[in-house]
Amino acid sequence: MFHVFERWYKRKFSDPDSAMLLIMLLVSSLLLLVWGGILMPAIVAAVIAYLLDWPVTKLNQLGLSRSISTGVVMLAFISISILTFIGVVPVVTQQSINLIKETPQIWAGGQDWLIHLPDTYPDFIQVTHIQHMLDGVNEKVVVFGEKLVSASFSSLGDLGMLLIYLVLVPLMVFFMLKDKDELVRNVSSLLPSERRLIKQVGSEMNAQIANYIRGKVIEILIVGVVSAITFAFMDLRYALLLGVLVGFSVLIPYIGAAVVTIPVAIVALFQWGLTPDFWYLMIAYGIIQALDGNALVPILFSEAVSLHPIYIIIAVLFFGGLWGFWGVFFAIPLATLVKAVINAWSGPKPLPEQDTPLLEQ
Repeated sequence: MFHVFERWYKRKFSDPDSAMLLIMLLVSSLLLLVWGGILMPAIVAAVIAYLLDWPVTKLNQLGLSRSISTGVVMLAFISISILTFIGVVPVVTQQSINLIKETPQIWAGGQDWLIHLPDTYPDFIQVTHIQHMLDGVNEKVVVFGEKLVSASFSSLGDLGMLLIYLVLVPLMVFFMLKDKDELVRNVSSLLPSERRLIKQVGSEMNAQIANYIRGKVIEILIVGVVSAITFAFMDLRYALLLGVLVGFSVLIPYIGAAVVTIPVAIVALFQWGLTPDFWYLMIAYGIIQALDGNALVPILFSEAVSLHPIYIIIAVLFFGGLWGFWGVFFAIPLATLVKAVINAWSGPKPLPEQDTPLLEQ
């Protein structure tokens, strides 16, 4: 057994490039695990910089300097963010408050429907079973409400972190975009000379992450806007709030669409009951989800490395458990990174080549 492991180790890590790649992965993982919370503003800034690098590069190619291109793109990005915040956030907040206020009525209606199920199906459902189930659910609801209230008070301490995101993140994004070439050279100078596999993985991931972030943002906007318009057209209450939830649900492949279906169905059921309007809405919602999965995603992520659905789900569960929202957001790029590393270790060793910067676009 030990001989098998020894042969595998020599085959994979006898090459200095492989050893350097392993060391870099271990160091990077350790930094994220220990200081991930502290470094999160910088990571968020890097994500936004990846998103905005394409328009900056295009303006630069048109003849504008890198500094002016960065200033124009940042001004447009901040303006759009402020307009979105002013136009969307107050409405979503108000609809959220109204929905919370109506939640007891919705739950009471659901309880009444469940209690009368034995009258409709006396041979299959007993009143005692329904009552036991409702008692257990009510206890869970009370506990969840207490946690929600305590979380609301504890979130007041996050105002300082919010100010950091509002002030420092835009500054970091600006300098990341303006001084991109210099930053790339500085990072490359810190890497060891045995970096063939590091460059291979970095080059592949550089394109993959940029494509994924841009594609995912576009997907969120399209799915969210189309859903909100559809819900409003069909006169569903809380249309904008539910549209925003549906848009952000695409962050979690497969799982998100299933989870967000619950509030959409509950609101529609409470508003209309089991009427044709309810079924029309669910059909329209199903069409949106089908078009997203079978048309929009293949178009936006046609250049992305294909991953089996089971790997995506495992990545979402694993990285989401480690880093919460951002772990879910980066689950697919991180899974792609793992695949790129495996491909780099498994691939043949190429001929020596002249060193080039790690990150090139």
